[in-house]
Amino acid sequence: MRLSAMGDVAMTVPVLRALVKQYPEVKITVVSRPFFKPFFEGIPNLSFFAFDEKNRHKGFKGLLRLYQDLKALDIDTFADLHNVLRSKVVSLLFALSGKKRATVNKGREGKKELTRAENKIFKPLTTMFERHAKVFQELGFPVDLANPIFPPKAILDSDILNVIGNSQQKLIGIAPFAQYDSKVYPLDLMQEVINQLASTKAQKILLFGGGKKEIELLNSLSKDKENVIVVAGKIKFQQELQLISNLDVMLSMDSGNAHIAAMLGVKVITLWGATHPYAGFSPFNQPLENALVSDRNLYPKLPTSVYGNKKVEGYVDAMRTITVEEIVSKIQTILS
Repeated sequence: MRLSAMGDVAMTVPVLRALVKQYPEVKITVVSRPFFKPFFEGIPNLSFFAFDEKNRHKGFKGLLRLYQDLKALDIDTFADLHNVLRSKVVSLLFALSGKKRATVNKGREGKKELTRAENKIFKPLTTMFERHAKVFQELGFPVDLANPIFPPKAILDSDILNVIGNSQQKLIGIAPFAQYDSKVYPLDLMQEVINQLASTKAQKILLFGGGKKEIELLNSLSKDKENVIVVAGKIKFQQELQLISNLDVMLSMDSGNAHIAAMLGVKVITLWGATHPYAGFSPFNQPLENALVSDRNLYPKLPTSVYGNKKVEGYVDAMRTITVEEIVSKIQTILS
């Protein structure tokens, strides 16, 4: 069970792929929001159970109905990969019925030590992938994440090709937004990144995002360049996943798009502001050198937050210490 958010749900996918490969006799039922169902398509022995937040599974009585719905599936063990009130209630009900259960340890104490302003303990924490794997180990299924498997690149349908065209250019995805401003690279610098990448006609830049405001900003970033295309709002979510699987590289903030690309086996470059990969949220199977972080010599309190929701006075320009040249060079190195 993992209900939200998008990036966190995506982070369960590589672990589940490893689990079903190493234990082909095990059947998995994923409980999550209906929107995330496409994440899990194609994984053997896995079925998806849609959490109905607004109706059937709303409130405490709804959680009781959720438990009854899952119980009818002859569930043997319950893996709580969320560790919030809702998942704890369902987990407890399974435990009371005699079923084995395990809950993810989010390492909150270590994250407090990493992000506090004074007496900061700056060291890498256990990744969320390792924390998820630990849950299955407690249930009797140790998972080896060392040799990951990824789905093949999707075949792009006519709707997608009508948006991006059909050429042999290298495909660079850019997802310039995040939930919190402290995780967003300044748009004037992102414009420079896009301009430099677009100067090479053998490359096509695809801009990802969502919502009216973001789409308007993406349209301004594209500046009607022939090889810069705004994908947001033009294709369905499942088609976006298919398109992302075909990227040569994804440039993303510390956000859901980074984890989506990583779960599909795409090389990902991430930009970090208030947050830091040491908190355990670096995209799956990506080398640390692909995480470009703000300068801690100039901004020693970094990271100031696990999720980017805490603002620190004087730190608004921290991401400007990640240079345009550094980003473009990293992308070109990966492409070559």
